[in-house]
Amino acid sequence: MSLSVLSASPFTQNQPEEETLEIPTPPVPESITELGVPEAMVEQMILKTLYFRSETSGRELAASLGVKFSVIEGMMEFLKRQHMVAVRRSMGLGSISSVFALSDSGRTLAREYLEQCQYAGKIPVPLEQYKTLVQYQKPKESWLTMEMLIDCYRHMVVTPELLSALGPAVNSGKSFLVYGPPGNGKTFLIEALFNLDPTPIFIPHAIESQGMIIQMFDPIYHVPYDEGDDDLALSQNFDHDLRWVRTRRPFIVSGGELDLKMLDLSYNEVAKFYDAPLQLKANNGIYLIDDFGRQKVTPAEVLNRWIVPMERKIDFLTFKNGTKMNVPFETFLIFSSNLRPENLGDEAFLRRIQYKMLLKNPDEEEYKQIFRRFCFKNELPFEEDLLESFIDNRYRGTRKPRRRCHPRDVLTHAMDMMRFERREWKLTGEILDHAFASCFAQNVDDE
Repeated sequence: MSLSVLSASPFTQNQPEEETLEIPTPPVPESITELGVPEAMVEQMILKTLYFRSETSGRELAASLGVKFSVIEGMMEFLKRQHMVAVRRSMGLGSISSVFALSDSGRTLAREYLEQCQYAGKIPVPLEQYKTLVQYQKPKESWLTMEMLIDCYRHMVVTPELLSALGPAVNSGKSFLVYGPPGNGKTFLIEALFNLDPTPIFIPHAIESQGMIIQMFDPIYHVPYDEGDDDLALSQNFDHDLRWVRTRRPFIVSGGELDLKMLDLSYNEVAKFYDAPLQLKANNGIYLIDDFGRQKVTPAEVLNRWIVPMERKIDFLTFKNGTKMNVPFETFLIFSSNLRPENLGDEAFLRRIQYKMLLKNPDEEEYKQIFRRFCFKNELPFEEDLLESFIDNRYRGTRKPRRRCHPRDVLTHAMDMMRFERREWKLTGEILDHAFASCFAQNVDDE
């Protein structure tokens, strides 16, 4: 796909049966020119793939590169004439059924290419094509409704006030800080957003920029909708460019392990190609910085790294040789912290984050709903008076702060005790007291 074709008619619109929303689809390249990368790179990919596979059919070679065989057929003929590739045998159905292998000179050249870069997967997608598709895959304005949000949190106890605070931030896709005491489900609340938008997106296996290859698709973070892309490639009956993977919108989480090196291109000194940073892999999805304020770097350093990307929606990444490339920054960036905002930075610092939401401790009625729902889910019978007495003794009488995690933690301990002691499957005051005591550290008197 040439850039001129891309600009004139960027992507087709497909509507899978299981989806109700249209998605932009990368069209299938019909020639090497439409791949958008230098022909020399295609040649290198062919030779390196044959080097690793020893021998393979034309159909299987094209499938491993993510293209139709007709796209590389001319290149294969050229390599045969140059005595780089030989045909070992044929099924008589043309070059697509021929089994190819490298000649001695072809193996020598392939080793030279591998010394420069060992990437040998799907042919990379040019950066400009990636940029264009990222813009098409952004959620539309006002895509989120209150009904969608209510349905998303149907499995949780949430208040109308919380949804009203959460909705505008999610709908805007701007930076968002969720803060408050630990144990109130900040991470759980944010993780539920993964199921909010079912619209699939396309992520390239790899990107090419300035002759460099950046690996993009990561099975740890990207959940494919299609499990049979290889079978589709072998059939030569593509419904999209198989250099791209149709996936769910990514949801990526970093915690205390985050440092600034993780936010730039990572160069593999052995393989000689780059791995995309987390925020690039999170494009068209969500990137959560969990436990913000406890990273290896200061909150100011993390936020300063993203001042320009958050405001301009463009990020700048640096290659090993010092040159830079600019990439889209279209991820919903969320910070979650147990610290007070004033402990994260000053007013000017916090202003960089567009939305803030305090997740408070639950009131008594919320606590009771969480308690009841957990018991119902686990078919654990109890008397309503028991719950009232438990709250009175353990919270009202002691002024212990309520947390949303407490019902789950205490009741889990109670069920563990009943299973171990082979007790009747019914909650009692004795069991609840033992469970509560085992959940929380007690003060130790100095002697």
